[in-house]
Amino acid sequence: MQVRLPQADGSVKSYRLQANPIRPDGLPPPFSRTVYAAAHVVVDPLETVDPWDASPRIDWERTLAFREHLYRLGFKVAEAMDTAQRGMGVDWPVARELIQRSVRHARSVGGDLACGVGTDQLPADASLTLDKVEAAYREQLGVVEAEGGQVILMCSRALARCARGSEDYLAMYGRLLRDASRPVVLHWLGEMFDPALRGYWGSTDIPQALDTVASVIAENRGKVEGIKVSLLDARWERELRKRLPPGVKMYTGDDFNYAELIAGDDTGYSHGLLGIFDPIAPVAAVALAELAAGRVDRFRELLDPTVHLSREIFRAPTRHYKAGVVFLAWLNGHQDHFSMAGGLQSARGAAHFAKVFELADACGVLTDPELASLRMKRYLSVACGISD
Repeated sequence: MQVRLPQADGSVKSYRLQANPIRPDGLPPPFSRTVYAAAHVVVDPLETVDPWDASPRIDWERTLAFREHLYRLGFKVAEAMDTAQRGMGVDWPVARELIQRSVRHARSVGGDLACGVGTDQLPADASLTLDKVEAAYREQLGVVEAEGGQVILMCSRALARCARGSEDYLAMYGRLLRDASRPVVLHWLGEMFDPALRGYWGSTDIPQALDTVASVIAENRGKVEGIKVSLLDARWERELRKRLPPGVKMYTGDDFNYAELIAGDDTGYSHGLLGIFDPIAPVAAVALAELAAGRVDRFRELLDPTVHLSREIFRAPTRHYKAGVVFLAWLNGHQDHFSMAGGLQSARGAAHFAKVFELADACGVLTDPELASLRMKRYLSVACGISD
C-alpha cells in the first residue's frame, strides 16, 4: 500500500506502509503499573450545527464504546480531562453528562475510571474571587462523588488568575482535600498544555512551584492517592517523585518521556496518566505486559517508537494535540468521521496529519492499515487536493 503524503516544505512524497500492527493476542495480563488512558470524546457532526458557537452534541454510543475498548486492553480511563477537550470545545454541562454517563457505564462493564474536577463553569472575567473558585470546585466534586467516582483534582484557570501566591493554593487545596470523601489524584498541567495555567502553584519558577506542590501533598497525604505531572521535562517529575510520601503515586503525564519514566531507574518509577495512551493503547498494552513480566528491554523496544509519534502529536502548540488523537481514532475505525468539538480538527494542517500517519504506521499503531490508508487518502483529497 502506498500513499502520497504532503511534507512540511510543500512537497509531496510517496510513502509505502509497513502495515505491521501491534496488538495483544487475547486479554493482556495485569499491568505492574497503574495506568490511565485519558480518553477523547466522539462528537455527532450531524447534530453539531455550529461547532464554534455552541456546545457539541456527543455521540454517546461511540464515546462509551471507546472507553470499553480501553478497559478491554487493561487500562483505567481518565475521564473528562483536557484530552476530552475540557475548556477547548467541551463545556461544563457536557462534561458533567460525560462524567455521569461514564461512571455508570464503567460500573456496568467492570471498568475503572477517575474523573476530572475543575472550575470551568466560571466565566473568565474580572468578577472571579477565591470563594467563587472554591464553590465551583465543590460543585464539580459533588457531581463526581454523587456518582461514586474517583476524583482527579484538575488545575484551574480561574485559580491561576485570582490566586495571589502559593499561600492561596495551599489554603484552597487544603480545604478541598480535607472535605473530599476519598483520596484524590492531583493534577499539574504545564502552560505548554494550557497557557492560562502559567504560574500555577503561585510561581513561574518550577522549583518554587514544586515546593508548593510537595507541601500540599505532605500536609494532606491521607487524602492524596497520587499526582499527575505534565511538564514535558522528566527532571522535574523525577525530583517531585523522590519527595512523595510513601504510598502516594507519581503518575507521569509526560507525553515526551513516558517510556523511560514508566520503566523506571534506580530512583524509582512512575505510573501513567496520559493522553497518548488513547491512540496507542493496543501497542502500549503489549509493552506493559512485557514490563509486568520483567522484560524491560522488550517494553522499551515496543514503546520507545511510540514516543516519536507522541512528540509529533504533542509538539507546540501542545494544546492542539487532541487533533492528532482524534485523527488516529478515525483512521483506526473507532469513529466514522474526523470532526471535533469546537471544530478543532482544523487546529493542525495536512502535513502534520501526514506525519502522524507515517509515524503511527512505523510503530504499529495503525490497527487496520488498509482502512487507515483509505481514510488517509480521502482526507488528503478533501484537505489539500492530493489524489491518486
